Amino acid sequence: MPKVKAEKKSRQHQEVKNQGIMFNTGIGQHILKNPLVVNGIIEKAALRPTDVVLEVGPGTGNMTVKLLEKAKKVVACELDCRLVAELQKRVQCTPMQAKLQILVGDVLKTDLPFFDVCVANLPYQISSPFVFKLLLHRPFFRCAVLMFQREFAMRLVAKPGDKLYCRLSINTQLLARVDHLMKVGKNNFCPPPKVESSVVRIEPKNPPPPINFQEWDGLVRIAFVRKNKTLGAAFKSAAVEQLLEKNYRIHCSVHNMDVPADFNICKKIESVLQEADFSEKRARSMDIDDFMVLLHAFNSAGIHFS
Repeated sequence: MPKVKAEKKSRQHQEVKNQGIMFNTGIGQHILKNPLVVNGIIEKAALRPTDVVLEVGPGTGNMTVKLLEKAKKVVACELDCRLVAELQKRVQCTPMQAKLQILVGDVLKTDLPFFDVCVANLPYQISSPFVFKLLLHRPFFRCAVLMFQREFAMRLVAKPGDKLYCRLSINTQLLARVDHLMKVGKNNFCPPPKVESSVVRIEPKNPPPPINFQEWDGLVRIAFVRKNKTLGAAFKSAAVEQLLEKNYRIHCSVHNMDVPADFNICKKIESVLQEADFSEKRARSMDIDDFMVLLHAFNSAGIHFS
């Protein structure tokens, strides 16, 4: 009778089993286990003894305990009650217990408290909404040191002309200074994710640029739908023309202006693009200043994006 081979288990699998926790990769549970990477992230955060730190996705607390050693207080936001219990167990009956506050729930649906620095090994599926929740958070925080999927991180820091340059790049860089700090291989996590990771530092611009972000994002969204198209072509979409005409009529109504009987939104958009010399430009090679000039040109002509 043939021998039945015993199922091989990796060392990480055994460690996790010993702890009695099976991580749920469906909600992005990949625990950072390499202490060198943990220390590197904390070093880059440049913590002060007076800092309140927001940590998102503390997991089993490998980073949390190091943060508690350096900061005045750590507010940890965790979705999984099993990991919350693990974290509480880890600091129980230690001087760290009084410095740790745990928020249980989805960080995207949670009102963020005041904090100086944010440190997070994020579930990658919430990367984009979380970045904008952070950047629109008030009062301002000093900086955030965040772990992302490598490609997402490279989009955040991409410059005009780069292959990965997109709406995410320009919107983030409008509101913050973004730096790529280090690459992190998949074997530094338990269980390992399918993709490589990177750590990014985000420092919000304070004061923020004097611009209506909804207006700005409305313009950028249209321009980047097909970033390789000329702006002249991008604005020829029927849906775009319909939206801008509706906004133009509201603008005229609010300011008691008459809309000419022969008004044509298509010609109006064309004239703005030509006068500002943007008809032949493409979003992929335009920087923040270019979009500022274009938004001002549209707004001055009574065309709004929100």
